[in-house]
Amino acid sequence: MVFPDYRPRRFRRNAQLRSLIRETRLSPEQFIYPLFVMPGKGVREEISSMPGVFRMSVDQLGKEAKEIMSLGLNHVILFGLPEKKDPVGSGAHAKDGIIQKAIKELKNKTPDLMVTTDVCLCEYTSHGHCGVLINKQVDNDATLEILGQVALSHAKAGADIVAPSDMMDGRVAEIRGILDENDFDMVPIMSYAVKYASAFYGPFRDAAECAPQEGDRQGYQMDPANAREALREATLDVDEGADILMVKPAVAYLDIIKSLREEFDLPIAAYHVSGEYAMIKAAGERGWIDADRVMAETLLSIHRAGADIIITYGAKEMARMLNG
Repeated sequence: MVFPDYRPRRFRRNAQLRSLIRETRLSPEQFIYPLFVMPGKGVREEISSMPGVFRMSVDQLGKEAKEIMSLGLNHVILFGLPEKKDPVGSGAHAKDGIIQKAIKELKNKTPDLMVTTDVCLCEYTSHGHCGVLINKQVDNDATLEILGQVALSHAKAGADIVAPSDMMDGRVAEIRGILDENDFDMVPIMSYAVKYASAFYGPFRDAAECAPQEGDRQGYQMDPANAREALREATLDVDEGADILMVKPAVAYLDIIKSLREEFDLPIAAYHVSGEYAMIKAAGERGWIDADRVMAETLLSIHRAGADIIITYGAKEMARMLNG
């Protein structure tokens, strides 16, 4: 039997050869780890639907941040649970709000840790929607000014990057304008440019207590059936001044990540969301899969599709695996 000159299995014979020609590699420096911050003192409670992920009070953040950095992770994204909610989410931009306190605590205890903040109202509104309701509908333009104030309050507290996740039209331009006017022109915007109305967000909504009290978010988040629209959304955000484009969720939308990577030269982020994470953990607990290997393979696929940055609840465990 005559074989071709090139045998692909030559480089699969052992770990050293496989590593030599590996095309895609993961590093802890690529990951952003989400943190949920809540009122109280001495609070660290595991989220039942996301094993290994915790809600914690501000005073616990310093210890958590030092552990994160010891693993080679240098970036977190913050989500807050306020003490009180109201119809317009005023706690989101309060000077002494939960996220504003968290930013200051992290910057005080671990100044080299990069802090991104989620800019949205859903965690702060009594109705659970991402904007102001008028006649039971989210009013786009009435929401923009509030989002600008939220982003500005985060920048004043010391945030390194702000990340609007609301999916209101024009919010990147609004935020860029107010940051520049207040001498925060060096604070980048990581836009949730392509955020789908996904069923994969369930565990997050439990963790952040932000499920809509009535209706859903299909009126402002994207239809999962649409791919070409993703390019239109991303193009609008680029034109408005976004510095990083994010796709959310990640695993179910690898084709969208690839499309954005091919179309734009900005950094691409992808959010490996709560439901995607929880399914791996649940199957692993039942012995159906090797959860560590599946987590690694999943995150590798996100990076291979074109994401430079991966937001994932598995960042700590993945960093431990990569560190050996």
